[in-house]
This record gives sequence, structure tokens and C-alpha cells, in this order.
Amino acid sequence: MIRGCVAWPDDIAEHYRREGWWTGETLADLLRQPARTTPDRVALVAGGQRWTYAELDAWCDRVAAGFSALGLEPGDRVVVQLPNVAELVATAIALFRLRVLPVFALAAHRRAEVVELSRDSGARVLVVPDVHQGYDYRNLAREVRAAVASVERVVVVGDAAEFVPFAALEAAPPAIELVAPDPAEVAFFLLSGGTTGVPKLIPRTHDDYAFQLRATAEAMRFGEDGAYLAVLPVAHNAALGCPGVLGALRAGGKAVLAASASPDEAFPLAEREGATLTTLMPPLVAVWLEFAELLDARVPGLVVEVGGARLAPEQAARVAPALGATLTHWFGMAEGFLSFTRLDDPEPVAVATQGRPLCPGDEVRVVDGSGADVPPGATGELLVRGPTTLRGYFAAPEHNARAFTPDGFLRTGDLVRIDENGNLVVEGRLKDVVNRGGEKVSAEEVEEHAVAHPRVRAAALVAMPDPLMGEKTCLFLDLDGDDVGLDEMRTFLAGRELAEFKLPDRVERVDRLPITAVGKVDKADLRARLVAGEGEAPPEREAAGVP
Repeated sequence: MIRGCVAWPDDIAEHYRREGWWTGETLADLLRQPARTTPDRVALVAGGQRWTYAELDAWCDRVAAGFSALGLEPGDRVVVQLPNVAELVATAIALFRLRVLPVFALAAHRRAEVVELSRDSGARVLVVPDVHQGYDYRNLAREVRAAVASVERVVVVGDAAEFVPFAALEAAPPAIELVAPDPAEVAFFLLSGGTTGVPKLIPRTHDDYAFQLRATAEAMRFGEDGAYLAVLPVAHNAALGCPGVLGALRAGGKAVLAASASPDEAFPLAEREGATLTTLMPPLVAVWLEFAELLDARVPGLVVEVGGARLAPEQAARVAPALGATLTHWFGMAEGFLSFTRLDDPEPVAVATQGRPLCPGDEVRVVDGSGADVPPGATGELLVRGPTTLRGYFAAPEHNARAFTPDGFLRTGDLVRIDENGNLVVEGRLKDVVNRGGEKVSAEEVEEHAVAHPRVRAAALVAMPDPLMGEKTCLFLDLDGDDVGLDEMRTFLAGRELAEFKLPDRVERVDRLPITAVGKVDKADLRARLVAGEGEAPPEREAAGVP
């Protein structure tokens, strides 16, 4: 195990192996079997190009040889900051085969994040595009190299300027000896999905992630005839491995990379490639529903995984009739724990809950503020441990002491309850609760009611400072049509029998809710607007969409 990573205790790891969850499979073996058995099957579609399994497997070997020629050795780290392009897939698999660890940064990250990620991981190489969505990553790379001594090389997809062109890597002959990883080794790092501060590094091993790929694909009935449409950033856990792009390739299916989640791109691509599975965040569901209704467009046969935040039941119920798609409702985290509704669950379960954990080995506790288990059906903080859930963030002992119980349960910070049928219901976040004069207001509860208003597309409730109450509530609204004022919204919410103390103290209209790089509503941005005394962000802080 790499220094700074926390391993599962030996007895627990052995239990996971005995139960057949960890099978010794490694991510280095992705593509190998289908490249032998079905070499001409299409594996990857991206940017108007197609690769068969044989072609993609050979390409990954050449890229591995190219990275090896840069002097990379097992255990080294490489920050990979690429949008949804084929080179991201080739880079990831090539590094798995070298036992070099990718650190998956998001294309939306900028200097503050990439410098810290490079420094914290001790990365030796940075991989970036030349220009994406008008932003020149070569300038970013220059700043990272100047700030982080460990970063020796920069590899650029496209015009490399003074850096190493990716084309030079893929031109290398694959004449290197590859040593198979130990399945217990860390395979790569994901980033924590917090909305503030620099994300923490999440080590994922071959054992735990290979199980995640296999089990999620089986649960979604994804096999060789499946086509996964990646509209979210592939560097994000949801589109990478739930089952995502890597799970699609492991299953011998097809991975289709979309440049964005925009429905005018995604809908035709889904139809053309016969997409059977995709993943969306709740703000994007609203966009897809609106597009489908305006243009009478549908995506029949598509299973839509929705996670990242709670999807309001009213919107969830519209997915099947409006899109012709099947909804599966997810709660998950890059840290590993996944819970979701199954494809044969009845509609009320799929619409209003986040289903059951991925694995029988997932241990779940719901606790109160003192750490005691709450009664069945009561709301409390979710604690988890299991065969895909990390035992510690990388090189963060002080944070780990707070984030984990002494017996290894991750404190998720999520408020949940378990219903009478054993389904997880997410109620909000510990840090997403407004303390309004001593009364606790769950932001997600108010938001869920607000989006039931016929002119509200999306809503976000945040705390605003108040000298008397300590905190009051401001409800930001993305509207379809005329304004919804404070009186109208309070009357509407009161009519839904929401407690008076939960009714918003202020309403602000926004053109769209700001979104973080991982597709969640950026409430830090909204709070900053309130502190600045304005509802709309200044031009340099306009809301960013999911890349």
C-alpha cells in the first residue's frame, strides 16, 4: 500500500475475498478478454471516431509504452485533467497497466485545485488538453509546473507547444514488459465531491473498483449488447465506474463519450448509438425534461441513473412519461458507498427513495448527534463501511480522525432514514441545514416542495446571516415564466403543509443555479451572492455548467 493510504484490516479484506466480492481482478486487464474474443466489436465512440476492442487494447499498450519512456515507475502519480475525449480512456487504462496512479481532475478545475492536487499527490506528470471550451490549459500547466516541484513533465492532447504531445506517446512501440498489479494495490485517486475547498484524494484499489464495475453492471443488466452514454465528466465516479465507461468496457459493451450533457447533442447521439444507460445529476434532469416537452423528443429504451443530489419525486415521476426512459434513483459517493433503486422496483420506490446498498457486505448505521443509533424510520447521519468504501483519505490523518469512527465507519454527513421496506431515503446534509432561530430547516426538504410549483424548474435554499435569528433562509429559483414572489411561494409552500418556520424569508430569481464541477448546486456561490448583497453573480462569477 502506498504511504499515506489506509488499507482495509486484513481480517475484513479476507472476509470480502471469501464472500466473492473481491476476486483478484485488476483494472489493468480491462479490454484484454474482449480484445481476444470479440476483437471487431466496437468498444469506444468519441469525437466522431470509433475504436474496436482490438484497436483500443493495442492503443492503450502503445500509450503505456509512451508513458514508460517518460520515466514513470509503479506507484508514481499522474494528474489527468481531460474532458470527455478518447485520450482520457486510453490514458487511464495505460496507467493502470503500468501500475502508475491517475489522479482524475475535472476539466472545470483551475489553478487553485490543480496546483493543490498535484502537490498533495506528489504528481510527476500532468496531462491536459490544449484548449477546451475557450480555456488554454497550457497556460495552466505552466503555472502548475512553476508552483509544484514534483511535476516534471506535461503531456498535451492537441497542440503541445513546448510540452510533450500525446501523439508522441501513442506512437511508441509497445515493447515493454508489464508487471501485473497486486489487486490490493491502489489503482487511482478520485476526488471528494465537497462544494467548498480543495477536494481530498480518495484512493480506490483494483479489488474494490473492479467489484464496483461488475456489481453495478449486473444490477443495471448491462452486458455486451449495452451502450453507455457518458454525458457527465468521465473523471467523475458516476460516469467512470457506476458502471460508467470502465464498467461498459469490462462488460464488453460500448462506451459513447458525449462532449456535453446538452440534450440537443445527447438525444441524437443516444439514438444513433443505441444507448441503453446514462447518468444524470438532478439539475440536468430538469433540462432534459424541458427539452423533451418542447420538442416532443424521447429516448426510449434508455435507463437513466440519477444521483449526486436528491431528485424531487415530482420530477422523478415525469422521467418515464416525458422521456420514455426508465429511472433508477441513486445515492453515491466517490468514497465508494452506493445505494440505488433496482430496475424492477415499483414506481413509488424508484421515485421517492434511493433504494438499497450495492452489496450485502455494505454496513449501514443511522445515528444521532451523539453517535447512537436512531430508532427505525428516524432520520440521522449515515455511517457506512464496506467492500467499496475507503478506510481513509490519502495523506490526511487529522481529517481521517474526524471523518471515520474508530471502527472504520465513514461519517458521510448525509441525513437519511431507512423506510419500512429497507430503502434508503436521503433527507439532506448535516451542513445543509439552516439553523433558523433554533429551528432546523432541511434545505432539500424545502427545495423538493418548491420545485412542485408549476413555474419552478429548480430551487436551492441557503442560509443568510440575520442579527436576530442567527440565520434566515433565502430560496433561489430558476423559473420558467413569470416571477414567483415571496408571498406567492410562501402561500404555495404553506398549502403543501410545510411548517411555517420552514417557509423562506427571501426569494431570489436566477437565470440558472450555479453548478460545481461535479454537477452539484454550488451553494457556496449562492451564499457569496447574499453576502455581496446581490441575487445575481457578477460577470466573472457566472454559473458554470457541467463540462
